Formats: sequence, structure tokens, C-alpha cells
Amino acid sequence: MDHHGEESQALETASADPICTRVAGNLLRLRGKRQLSLDGLARLSGVSRAMLAQIESGRSVPSIKVLNKIAQALKVSIAAFLDARDFTGVALLPVQHSKRLVSADGGFVSRALFPFDVSRQVEFYELRLAGLAAETSSGHAPGTQENLVVAQGVLEVTVNEERFLVGTGDSLLFYADQPHGYRNPAATEAVAYLVSIYAERLD
Repeated sequence: MDHHGEESQALETASADPICTRVAGNLLRLRGKRQLSLDGLARLSGVSRAMLAQIESGRSVPSIKVLNKIAQALKVSIAAFLDARDFTGVALLPVQHSKRLVSADGGFVSRALFPFDVSRQVEFYELRLAGLAAETSSGHAPGTQENLVVAQGVLEVTVNEERFLVGTGDSLLFYADQPHGYRNPAATEAVAYLVSIYAERLD
């Protein structure tokens, strides 16, 4: 079978498909970043220029096999074509643009230390608890783990009614799909950093 026949079988018609639009936009962006023409990318990937043009214009959705050839030629992960953000490999997040969650009484502040514009499997937060403040959670998605390290002060962490005193520099890893909470037993502010690891990507 010739390559054109293989490619045409590997494609399905795309009509206002959000995945198709995302792949098209990312292909155009990544090809531009590498300063490659359609002909140049066709030579490197082994995918015809016509097929690349169809994918980039959003008229066709490539198969995983075709997408893998293009990804290898552009030296990127296949995931780069599905990313909803214009992500080039480095992202600076100014503090004033951070997403914050503040408790009703203002005693607990959670600040996302990652761009909060797309779902992901791992999240990174800064937690601040005012003196004697507390925050509880009924539990997250099944299999979720949390890794907490206290940077300043001390925190009492409760996991399913079992209590742990976590001091400055100490860390605690636990399954967070069960009831858990944080309490600052001191009168001064406590600061901690928290990594949440989900069993699967949240969409």
C-alpha cells in the first residue's frame, strides 16, 4: 500500500472538532518554532505535504501513527499536540497571576504554583495558615496522594482521625482520598508546600 493510501485511511473527516482544532493550532505553532516549511517537515517526517496541510488547516485528524511521525520530526512529545496551552517548554508564573483559594474567615490560603488553565495529574500548591487556623477536606478523587512539606512553623495534619505533628522541614506523604485536615497549633503563621498526585489526569 502506498503512503498516501495509508494516510487517507488513517484520517477521518473533522468538522468543528475541538481536538482537531487543537492539533492543527499546535502543529502550526510547533512547525513555526522550528522554522520549517511544510515541504521541510514532509521530508523529515515522511508524511506528505498535502496531508500536513490538511492537518494544519483542521480539515483532517491524524492517526496516532501519523502524529508520532510528525512528533519525532519536530522533536516533541505527542502530548504537545493535545496541550490546550501555548506552552513552549518554559512558563513563568508571576505571583500576582497565581490562582488563590481563600477560606471564608481568611485563615487559610492555598496558592497554585502552576498555570491553572488546564487539567493535570500533578499539582503544586503553597499553603498558608494563620495562627490557630484550620482547614478540612472530605477527601479527593480515589487514589489521590498528597506530599506536604512544612517550610515555616508547624502543622497538625489529621488523616482519617490519625494526627501527625509536622514541624519545619518535615514532610508527610498520605492518601488524600480520605478525610483529612490541617491545623496550625501555634499563634504565628505556618507555611507549607503541597504536591497533589492524582491517580489519573483530571479533565
